[in-house]
Amino acid sequence: MLKIEKINQYYGQSHTLWDLSLELKKGRCTCIMGRNGVGKTTLSKVIMGLLPIKDGQLLYDGKDISNLSDHKRAGIAIGYVPQGREIFSQLTVLENLQIGVLANRNKIKKVPEKIYELFPVLKDMQKRKGGDLSGGQQQQLAIARALCIDPKFLILDEPSEGIQPNIVAQIGEVIDYLTKEEDMTVMLVEQKLPFARRHGDDFYVLDRGSVVANGEINELSDDIVNKYMSV
Repeated sequence: MLKIEKINQYYGQSHTLWDLSLELKKGRCTCIMGRNGVGKTTLSKVIMGLLPIKDGQLLYDGKDISNLSDHKRAGIAIGYVPQGREIFSQLTVLENLQIGVLANRNKIKKVPEKIYELFPVLKDMQKRKGGDLSGGQQQQLAIARALCIDPKFLILDEPSEGIQPNIVAQIGEVIDYLTKEEDMTVMLVEQKLPFARRHGDDFYVLDRGSVVANGEINELSDDIVNKYMSV
């Protein structure tokens, strides 16, 4: 689905991603892990075209998208839920979802009923402003908005951060449904180890902008965790 080959990225003079290579397989949830500041969110923004790369390649379904603009990447069925959610607080729940519908690759006219099946609370809150929702409800809205474009590939950046446990569990169930039933590819940027182990299929651990460990999620050993993830 997505293959990244030796990309390098800079913030000014700071070299943030170093010859980074990884591959995200179709229909699987791949967890991107590591301590704060190692390049996880930067990687997400690079994939979405929000940050440029100096060199290397991003191959999506075999096509080089390295120089494709961010709005065109949404048009090729890449969904993105950024850290911090970034919903439109002054728009209603329905209006937030309709923004996702505008980018839907199948040119549908209204919010798919499947969205409300995955997140029933949003149907009851369609007329409420996004800013009036709880943090967990806003996270559900952010994920639902991304799903409105009908993505084949979905990036979730820290979806469990600051969220109450019952909604974290529901988000996990949605991830499982998307990968197992919809054959969607999910990149999950996550620091909570139990959540990653429960819902991930594969993992990559980053340190100082490079991949230092990877494999299937059951190969994520305590040694790797202690060396690269413990604070």
